[in-house]
Amino acid sequence: MAAATTTVLEAKAREGSGKGSARKTRAAGQIPAVVYGRHLEKPLSISVDPKAVKAAVQTNKRLNTIISLKLGSGSHMVLLKDYQQDPVTRELLHADFIDVKENEQVKVKVPLQLVGRAEGQAEGGILTQMRRELEVWALPAAIPEKIDVDVTSLKISHSLHVNDLKLPAGITIKSQVNYTLAVVTAPEAEVVATPVAAAAAPGAEGAAAAGAAPAAGAKAGDAKAGDAKAGDAKAAAPAAKADAKKK
Repeated sequence: MAAATTTVLEAKAREGSGKGSARKTRAAGQIPAVVYGRHLEKPLSISVDPKAVKAAVQTNKRLNTIISLKLGSGSHMVLLKDYQQDPVTRELLHADFIDVKENEQVKVKVPLQLVGRAEGQAEGGILTQMRRELEVWALPAAIPEKIDVDVTSLKISHSLHVNDLKLPAGITIKSQVNYTLAVVTAPEAEVVATPVAAAAAPGAEGAAAAGAAPAAGAKAGDAKAGDAKAGDAKAAAPAAKADAKKK
């Protein structure tokens, strides 16, 4: 487990609220921010230097970096819980900090890293990581940079679940669902093209064509016979009319 990482961030109390107050704060080179927590009587409205905020979390723990927020004559142990950025310039516009206590666990998200080569991969299986991070509860000083999980024993069709983890001391997961973290699946079966029946029996195509020719000729003959009958009928029509007039 990595040692606790703490950085210092200067802050100033901020008066007023709303868009007008936020614009004035940003015009002065600061951004509006809020500190909240169940130990505070009410959220604290503050202003901080956006560049200093970015620098404070430029550690291996990123957002899980413990920050000593200096406010007036006092200080607060906080974590950067959320922030807003300009969609174009990516500059910070607002920040939210959560007040934490040294002896109380806090909920954070920690990266999950798979370690080793799964046994099933050696057999052609495919290892898939289902979760990239874990939501854990930990004391501020015990928050790890990441959680390593050994997958070398996973065989094909085997999976690793959250209940299978052996977590570092001081870290717990509060979940009622035993969700999947990684799985090794069997490789897809290779599709082999089979030869068509005509190709398997040489000359079959020619025989079929030869057999079809007489039938085609017969159909043509039938059509000609039909045409002849139609011609006889047309020729007989005037004679029938002539007989009718004589009568």
